[in-house]
Amino acid sequence: MPEAAQGAALSATLHTVNALANWVSDVAFVNDVPREYELRKHTYARLKAEGLGAQAAQHVIKKVRDAYTTLHANLKAGNLGRPGSKQRGKAESKPVTFRPEAAQPYDDRCLSWQYDTQTVSIWTTAGRLRGVRFICSANGLKMLRQYRRGESDLIERDGIFYLIATCEVPEAGQYEPDGFIGVDLGIVNIATTSAGYRAAGRELNRYRKRQLALRAKLQKKGTKSAKCRLKERSRREARHVKNTNHIISKTIVTEAERTFAGISLEELKGIRQRVRLRKPQRVALHCWAFAQLGEFIVYKARRAGVPLVFVNPAYSSQECAECGHIDRLNRTSQARFVCRSCGVVAHADRNASHVLARRGESVWTAGRESRVPATP
Repeated sequence: MPEAAQGAALSATLHTVNALANWVSDVAFVNDVPREYELRKHTYARLKAEGLGAQAAQHVIKKVRDAYTTLHANLKAGNLGRPGSKQRGKAESKPVTFRPEAAQPYDDRCLSWQYDTQTVSIWTTAGRLRGVRFICSANGLKMLRQYRRGESDLIERDGIFYLIATCEVPEAGQYEPDGFIGVDLGIVNIATTSAGYRAAGRELNRYRKRQLALRAKLQKKGTKSAKCRLKERSRREARHVKNTNHIISKTIVTEAERTFAGISLEELKGIRQRVRLRKPQRVALHCWAFAQLGEFIVYKARRAGVPLVFVNPAYSSQECAECGHIDRLNRTSQARFVCRSCGVVAHADRNASHVLARRGESVWTAGRESRVPATP
């Protein structure tokens, strides 16, 4: 919550450091500088001459080097397409660029926190700013006091400044699970658990369709007011989806913690590349935050001490949870499961969640240390 003069100084600082980061990125790209130490020799003197402090200059160089490390990792993993593809060629043919309001890291020498008065003292290109107010929830302030460590990032978004602090929260000790709760993830039903919880995706899918239609309408109109409306609505869908995923993950972890059960989560890595869908269905697949929901469940489980395992989801939608019979014809429709061996009838997602729960118990048992005495 900076005052007007403080906000102007913070904004000017972000624009300056990111403009210089773009110059450092050009130097790294043209000279193919592979290491941070060598990049520092090429750029540090100029950064100091431009008015950056020693720590700020180091952070700009490190930010650029980290961006190229991430780029090379994505290229190696194939996340930007195969060699020779248009997407990969575009990524390799130009230097990494930074937005004017992109995040700038600060360490404890550039940024100090005063929790009692809820203010910070922060370095800017206009000098040190003291008494800059910040706001957060009571729980957030308590977490800052207890667990804040290392660097914080300053970012400007839609004219609002955020300080993103790193907190090292200790993990709770895991208990021995009394069974596992299987979690089946999908699009029609976002999450279905073997404990009886089901998060339907109908409302979220309808919300996304409305947002898609509204964006298309505003983009087609193309007027100045339409563009302002588009800017106002930017990231609104992402925030809504994120909040929904927080609610779902918290419900699942809380139920597991209450019943002293573990969580069996299906491994969905690479699903976007494996699944082949008709064109109208691709929007739903590629808009759904697969990884985000899984990450939320994982970190909430670790914080609560809930055991969690990942299992192979192969054929879980075709396997009977009662007799284990696997047959493609068992799945008679999207929502109906009828085993052709034992005749059991169940909701398809609920049946799959029980299959995943059983697989989770097997993975947990196989991964535990043997309590059998060693052979003499």
